[in-house]
Amino acid sequence: MLNITRKLPHSDAVADVKLVLPFQLRNKSRLRTVLANGEEVGLILERGSILRGGDLLLADDGRVVEVVAEPEPVSTVAAPDPLALCRASYHLGNRHVALQIGDGWVRYQHDHVLDEMARGLGLIVTIEEAPFEPEAGAYGGHSHSAIAPHAHG
Repeated sequence: MLNITRKLPHSDAVADVKLVLPFQLRNKSRLRTVLANGEEVGLILERGSILRGGDLLLADDGRVVEVVAEPEPVSTVAAPDPLALCRASYHLGNRHVALQIGDGWVRYQHDHVLDEMARGLGLIVTIEEAPFEPEAGAYGGHSHSAIAPHAHG
């Protein structure tokens, strides 16, 4: 089995193969999975590592592996005005939900209860399949979410 033990600094390196994972698995520093070509691989990264789409990894055989954020079920919330979007972000954050923040929208892993809360706040909720890349948090990864374990960078 191929092992991957480190992230490469952002560079112009060209990937030899891709590793496609949803956010929940990109939070694990120890993981047995498969590359896009079907080859079995073991991730043995520094504890607290969070992989992002576009990250480059170095395999023990010298190959460069590109991380791809797999599309997954998400809820994307838009609001009629910035204040409504801020209010929604506050309420979602108060529930310790990992959020991806874009221009005029916020996104979280799909949850019908949160969708109803957002609709109750007057927001437009779109359920879709998209890559999920939440904010790292105030301390570079700290989260209380079950899908984003505590990480202090």
